[in-house]
Amino acid sequence: MTNLLTFKQKYKIIGSKTSKYEGLFITCVKTTGIFCRPSCRARKPNVENVDFVENVNQALQHGYRPCKLCKPMTKLEETPEYIQQLINDLNNNPYLRIKDADLKIRQLEPNHIRRWFKKHHNMTFQSYQRMLRINAAYVSITKGESITNSAFDNGFESLSGFNNSYKSIFGDSASQPNSKSIINIVRLTTPIGPMFACATDLGVCLLDFSDRKILEKEFIELTSRLDAVILPGNNRHLKKLKHQLEEYFTGKRKSFSVPLHHPSTDFREAVWKELQSIPYGQTRSYKQQAIALGNPKAVRAVAGANSQNRINILIPCHRVIGSDGKLTGYGGGLPRKKWLLDFEKNRS
Repeated sequence: MTNLLTFKQKYKIIGSKTSKYEGLFITCVKTTGIFCRPSCRARKPNVENVDFVENVNQALQHGYRPCKLCKPMTKLEETPEYIQQLINDLNNNPYLRIKDADLKIRQLEPNHIRRWFKKHHNMTFQSYQRMLRINAAYVSITKGESITNSAFDNGFESLSGFNNSYKSIFGDSASQPNSKSIINIVRLTTPIGPMFACATDLGVCLLDFSDRKILEKEFIELTSRLDAVILPGNNRHLKKLKHQLEEYFTGKRKSFSVPLHHPSTDFREAVWKELQSIPYGQTRSYKQQAIALGNPKAVRAVAGANSQNRINILIPCHRVIGSDGKLTGYGGGLPRKKWLLDFEKNRS
């Protein structure tokens, strides 16, 4: 499979500050001796001073050192250790309320923490804490615990405060038997950019790149089909997904066993099921997929269903290519599709 990006295209990409091309190439600057990821915010070097290599190892072998600004030796937008510690502390202690004064005691700047959560979770740090408490209380109620105990056991200082927060999210009070269900969401980092993962009690219902344009539309469709709300928080399926994804990206896993929950039309679900039959390291054409489904003329419909896949990698729509062998159509972008196919081919 030939490289999708020419030297000219790569040079145009650097400085664009997008994560879309993360992991696809490394920029080496001859005059400074440093190497950067494609999205580095440093001043763009002159074209004659640039060389491109495929990965970090090649840059190091050529004697370049990592850029201190974009830190190419780490995953893009990886959750900082101090942020992860805050999240762990909140998950481990439902009574914990971390206020600005508490952040300063930890030698953390409140405005910085606020901006990070707003950028990566689209909510403030205080809202994130409140959502975690609501999530934990909801789980407790569904297991048969009383509303009062669930509220106070998860850090709410008053029943009225809990009821107001609960109603603002679910649209009705906790005493209503037809309350919405919950979709848990976590943010993951991968070698080809950050992703969001969602799961219900039945399984993973979304795994997609954080920069995908239709991500918001996918969230809306999920909440509508499942009559649910999306709240930050982990569950057993997300924990299993994270572990298996780490194994996949280190070349130790070729198939996934985490349960999936992908409500949609009968046709889309049939297409997605067929996608999961494509072996690791292999590809099929859209026409072959249509034939496998018993409708050779449904090539366009199959391609459309592929584009609506909300669970990337686990439902491997990246393994479907054009009949002429060319790469076509991938929500995460063709460079990422090429990366995944090359990655699997080299390990199969």
